[in-house]
Amino acid sequence: MCAQLVIRSLTVAASFVVVIPAAVAAQLISLKTVPVAAGDQFLIAPSEKMGMGGVFIAVDDTLHDPFVNPATGSRLSGAQVFVAPTFYGISNEAGNARSLPVGALFRSSRWFGGVSATLQQLEAGEEFFAVPWFGPELDVLPPDALSRGSATNMYATILGGALLPGDFTVGGSVSLADLDAVDGVEHLYAMSTDIQQSGHAEDFRLGMTKSFGAGRMLEAVALYNRFDMQHDVTYVDWILVDSVTWQWQQQTRVETNLDKTRTWGAHLSYQQPVGTEGWRVGGILTFNRKDHPKIPNYELVNIPRDPGHSTAFDIGIGIARAAGATTFGLDLVYEPATSETWAEAAEDTTTASGTPIPAGGKTVENSFSFSNAIVSAGAAHRIGPVELQAGVQVRAYDYHLDQWDNIAETARRQDEDWMEWTPTWGLRLLLNGIEIRYMGRVTTGTGRPGVAWTGVVAERAMDAGLANDIVVAPSAPLTLQDATVLTHQVSVSVPIR
Repeated sequence: MCAQLVIRSLTVAASFVVVIPAAVAAQLISLKTVPVAAGDQFLIAPSEKMGMGGVFIAVDDTLHDPFVNPATGSRLSGAQVFVAPTFYGISNEAGNARSLPVGALFRSSRWFGGVSATLQQLEAGEEFFAVPWFGPELDVLPPDALSRGSATNMYATILGGALLPGDFTVGGSVSLADLDAVDGVEHLYAMSTDIQQSGHAEDFRLGMTKSFGAGRMLEAVALYNRFDMQHDVTYVDWILVDSVTWQWQQQTRVETNLDKTRTWGAHLSYQQPVGTEGWRVGGILTFNRKDHPKIPNYELVNIPRDPGHSTAFDIGIGIARAAGATTFGLDLVYEPATSETWAEAAEDTTTASGTPIPAGGKTVENSFSFSNAIVSAGAAHRIGPVELQAGVQVRAYDYHLDQWDNIAETARRQDEDWMEWTPTWGLRLLLNGIEIRYMGRVTTGTGRPGVAWTGVVAERAMDAGLANDIVVAPSAPLTLQDATVLTHQVSVSVPIR
């Protein structure tokens, strides 16, 4: 029972929130209740400043910003094409991916726009399901199954806008993704032998900028993001058919889980120079409202969580200084959020005291209160045609969970916190108008979730409405194997004359 309570406490309120085309802070806020090393799957847009620890509040990134706020495409100069191959790998053979984004950006005297497309190969990590008490280890994974180890994702973005009288610019963008897999999902189904993912995502943005002169700039973005995935999860159950001779029979079952999130968001930012020594200050305010029509019933957090909703904010300040060949930036972001999820009874149910819960009534209620923080700092220094970049980003996750089991008529509380450290480095080189960039970063403090092996036969953690199959599964608390995510991106921009 203790093991089940530990597993229950780690309910994923918002499992994977897709940000298209890049995982950018202060636009689409991602909620995490487990430190899953999911990799940089959605890092598919080129960047000039990402090697500086990801600072963005008071530091402009001319190449990357149009994919975040399409109205900032007005800062482009002329037209250019780009290619930005990106690679990442997760330690302990926990998975890797290769992406090839290509695109073009342009600006005329009044109009600006761009397109990009990305083809991505995602490879799952090594997985092995063993049953040691039956003698030799038994591998139940399909041998050499190509679909098991590799998936193909495709992304596309189109953006455009115009410069208006009064130093206004407006712009819009549409991003689409066809997803065969989302990294890390396979590790949240602890006892599965095969997972087939399929789905799509859409991201719609409307942006605006207003210049007040003297370097003062206001930006605004409104967005709607829709994420839909289906997980067809295969399990192998072992049923005891003869308790005298201890004969077991293998049965295969497939469970379908849906992962759906709808996000409405708004973002405001403002920056201006301070003094005459190259200093700039800025601030951001972001709001996200997330509706979760369906959250997957992960094996590791085995509670049927039907609907739910979340509210999240980003409140941040940033400072930067450009002094000759050197640029420095520092961001401080506070990220409060709340999330409410619950399970609904599939049929009429009775509580421990005999009180009826009608079909559709709440059987389990989860209330999360998040108090997260992000600190980013970085610097860049130019030496002739070469610019060197270095920085670090630290994310602190802290949440409090209140959970009510309306069937058992019990309540519990739990606090969880962890930190993720991401050192970054970069290099920019300008050769005859062609710009070549390299960015690298490594994230620590995350891992791959699992369960501890005890070598005994145990029942699955069960809740009302789930089948009471007896399976060969470990009886132990949730564990987390440390993992490091190492990412490299090389981008080349070529001007179109």
